Amino acid sequence: MKSLCIKTNNSDLIEYLLNELKHLELEHICFSVQKFKHYKNIIIHYRGTNNYIFLDKISSILSLLVIDELEEDFINKLLIQNYFYFDINERKEISNICFDIMVENFSDNFDKKFEALYSAFYDYLQYNKKLYLKGFTNFRLKNYFNILDDIITEAVNSYVIEKEYLEFISLLKLYINSQSSNCEIIHIIYSNSNTILLDENKQIIDISQDNLNTKYLSDISFSSNDYTLNSLLTLLPKKIYIHLIDNYIDEFINTLQSIFENRVHICTDCNICRLYKKSGKEKNPNTI
Repeated sequence: MKSLCIKTNNSDLIEYLLNELKHLELEHICFSVQKFKHYKNIIIHYRGTNNYIFLDKISSILSLLVIDELEEDFINKLLIQNYFYFDINERKEISNICFDIMVENFSDNFDKKFEALYSAFYDYLQYNKKLYLKGFTNFRLKNYFNILDDIITEAVNSYVIEKEYLEFISLLKLYINSQSSNCEIIHIIYSNSNTILLDENKQIIDISQDNLNTKYLSDISFSSNDYTLNSLLTLLPKKIYIHLIDNYIDEFINTLQSIFENRVHICTDCNICRLYKKSGKEKNPNTI
């Protein structure tokens, strides 16, 4: 017979474990809860002969318990420990980003976390009958916490970049609102991240690097569209018509809308749009 004792005073974890044990598809198993001096103890007896299956089931339950019930607290503790310079609201935002990251690639992240937890529990329970749940999760899950650390690092980087981006947008909006416009209208022909600028007379505006004062460019990169943005910040048009040849609004277009707000007008089917769509098809018959 194989017996295990899981010690914890956390009523939520006890309820979770009892519910999982109740629905465990394994014969010759019984369990009970006993209150001793310092802990409540979930005592599990297995009278079967396949200890591997028994330990596999219990290790799986404990691994899922950590992910389902404790992971959010662990992430918050790691944030406080390693990123104490963020305030409580910033840490909350970063925590949310962590879970977004895990959801985006759920299967891979879940498998990595589960494998790290499962190995730790299984290796320990092979040779030990008592498991102090709090002590075990705090000191014996190094590989699991390394995975969480990687996710948190990615989340922090994402948060910082987004924060810098929003600050950059805010500064540009302040600049725009403090300056006078230098022209009435600019047309942007936008297709597959490539831009052509036209003035109000439909004449092409040169946006090459050599012809621009790049003092407005930021460390935040919009790749080939940096110089388009710089041109707009130099000219400060009262109205910006964006002609979407591909009918697709990407990150750069969203950025222009954030910066120039109600100056921006999106267009997909005017004479200019139709002209450049036709021109594109003639150059490449497969282009929509």
